[in-house]
Amino acid sequence: MKNNKLMLFAFLALFLVQFKADAQQKITVYTVGDSTVKNGRGDGTGGLWGWGDYIGQFLDSTKVTVENHALGGTSTRTYQNLGLWDAVYKKLKKGDYVLIQFGHNDDGPLNDTIRARGTIKGISEKTEEIDNLITKKRETVHSYGWYIRKIVKEAKEKGAIPVVMSPIPRNTWKDGKLPRNNTSYGLWAKQIADQEKVTFIDLNDRMAKKLEQFGEAKVTGTYFYKKDHTHPSAKGAVVAATSIIEGLQVSKNPLKKYILENPKIKLPRKINIFLIGDSTMADNKNENAVGWGVMLPRYFDTTRVNIVNKARGGRSSRTFDFEGLWEKTKKEIQPEDFVIIQFGHNDAGKIDKEKFRGSINGIGDETQVVNRADSLMETVHTYGWYMKKYIREAREKEATPIVMSLTPRNEWPNGKVEQRDETYIKWSQQVAELEKADYINLSKKVAQKFEALGPEKVKEFYPKDHTHTGRAGANIVAETAAEELRNLKGSKIRDFVLSKKEIDSLPSDAVE
Repeated sequence: MKNNKLMLFAFLALFLVQFKADAQQKITVYTVGDSTVKNGRGDGTGGLWGWGDYIGQFLDSTKVTVENHALGGTSTRTYQNLGLWDAVYKKLKKGDYVLIQFGHNDDGPLNDTIRARGTIKGISEKTEEIDNLITKKRETVHSYGWYIRKIVKEAKEKGAIPVVMSPIPRNTWKDGKLPRNNTSYGLWAKQIADQEKVTFIDLNDRMAKKLEQFGEAKVTGTYFYKKDHTHPSAKGAVVAATSIIEGLQVSKNPLKKYILENPKIKLPRKINIFLIGDSTMADNKNENAVGWGVMLPRYFDTTRVNIVNKARGGRSSRTFDFEGLWEKTKKEIQPEDFVIIQFGHNDAGKIDKEKFRGSINGIGDETQVVNRADSLMETVHTYGWYMKKYIREAREKEATPIVMSLTPRNEWPNGKVEQRDETYIKWSQQVAELEKADYINLSKKVAQKFEALGPEKVKEFYPKDHTHTGRAGANIVAETAAEELRNLKGSKIRDFVLSKKEIDSLPSDAVE
């Protein structure tokens, strides 16, 4: 027994020694740069990413660790003044790598009260003394090349291997081409790399050539967004990372030995926005009864989200559950998805007759047992009970529920669009408040727009009856829903709703 314990201890000691040795042998690839290397916190906010977030997927993770130390808004000067380079420098060990890319922010003013991040153009030893209007300190400003050279030299002092890159191209087209920076920051980065005898990758030209093969129409909206010509999408960031890897492969840089032969690149999955409701939301395959959910995708960044319209005509909060429609929807919901819940038009029906779709009024726990026409016994609950069920079970799937009131009918008592403030609007709001879920009074917001247009114009939006909209009416409701979702404070769904500027740039024939 004693010998067995000794053998076990010896094995554990040997394992720990080997584990420590393996950890020490693993090299680190540090990335330093601006927001095109790491945008924001590197979590894809706004759909914008940096190539530093994807470069690691091309490298053998059993031998290489990637640390992305880039920071948006920095220039070669402010990155070092803020101590960001010092933090990397202290961690560097022999055999590590430093991937360096700056230039997008170096062209600003040397001194102002906003950012004071500009550098002197070129690679000279020229300096300029300033009293920094932000830091209130005396500062000696150097050239772009001087700051790049400083990082390169200090990395080599620690035995690390620097790689210098030209800045990625901006998505600004002219005559089918993207602009190059080979007479400015790209040139100066290359000159420093050549003088210091380190690897230079013309990321600007390599990436631009790839994008030009796709063409402006495909690049804008896929690899970059209309709202931003500087920062790429996830796919754009992968194109940049691919360009770097290809540059390394044709270089003499030893980092290329860690490049995977067949890398499997994982992009962030699209978030699903599920819609559950009735015919006022559903795709009814009827131009005289178009649900607003049909029009909603045009107001969202569908390169990052899917609008999954599960609404079904004729359903109430009760029958959507009873018929298994909610159960089927739940199976598709994943963490970080959203579920927009809107019922009420059909909940006022008979509870125990005809279509068996009515729910009990209110939000309490009252029940009524019903013998359906098919001889099945059903325990019917309140409207609020079903709404709570959807909210809670969406959260169980780690999705975010959002409650919306039902849409208004084309009815004008006392010259105002009808509002069911004392029934389904009130109950949906009460449920949302009790469950601490986001709530949007869509009926009120749409009614305000309708009243501004007047009854005669609004009549055109309801070609079939007073409940169902045609395409134009559905578009107004969808537009209003999107506006309210964009205004939901603290909700991540705001990040996926297009801005007014982006919506205005959509083709006019998007709505028939």
